[in-house]
Amino acid sequence: MTTSRGLDSLGFIEREGSLGQVPPAFRPVVATARDRVLDLFGARLDSAYLYGSIPRGTARVGRSDLDLLAVLREEPGVADREGARTLGEAVDKEFGQVDGVGILLVSRAQVLSEPERYDLGWFVACLCTPLLGEDLAEYLPRYRPDSQLARETNGDLALLLPRWRERIAAADSADEARRPLVRFMSRRLVRTGFTLVMPRWNGWTSDLADMAEAFAAYYPARGEQMRAAAVLGREPTGDPDILTSYVDDLGPWLAEEYARVHGVKAPRPNP
Repeated sequence: MTTSRGLDSLGFIEREGSLGQVPPAFRPVVATARDRVLDLFGARLDSAYLYGSIPRGTARVGRSDLDLLAVLREEPGVADREGARTLGEAVDKEFGQVDGVGILLVSRAQVLSEPERYDLGWFVACLCTPLLGEDLAEYLPRYRPDSQLARETNGDLALLLPRWRERIAAADSADEARRPLVRFMSRRLVRTGFTLVMPRWNGWTSDLADMAEAFAAYYPARGEQMRAAAVLGREPTGDPDILTSYVDDLGPWLAEEYARVHGVKAPRPNP
């Protein structure tokens, strides 16, 4: 477990990750993805970023995915998203070091918009490592681990749970097909549990185990559930009972407690 609370001397969240922390095994993947993103979008690309375990230096060969955020000068369209999906699949197939390549597409205006200031804006400023173009963090504020940040980043779990139930119902019955759902939902629940207690813990971490321990210190009765979810976020199984417990027990409780403590995330113009 890490010991740093991820804050600078003034109490602001420090930006995590850097290109210098990218493990050697992943550098060819990053270089190829960077060049192809630039080729795909050209002058329409405003900036691009890495995020996740690779720029944090904690990626595992053959197990970790490559996460990229591409910011366009205008709103991305259907063709842009299809192009990004195809690019990601090609890079994933070419490099065995990664287990998937995901490219998020947003616009510059969205990143810098007022509704996204404490959500997508915070994500870019604190969790993303600049890869190409202008760093939009220069136009964003510094962030503290306060209740406003908690609310605007993860205060929408209640809205997500019905969609999760639909995804679970539609999932293939094979364990292998359910495993990505377990991984995704486990990670989201752990991060939501952490941001629930983040203002009291007074810091930031992206380590799932650290997040679960921080949560358990304030909610010991739910601690083992959150610790188990942290493990499943890294080593998922396809057990359907896990998914059921997420949408019938841990998820609804967490959504209710989150709304009680921090309120509900402000609605977005285009939900």
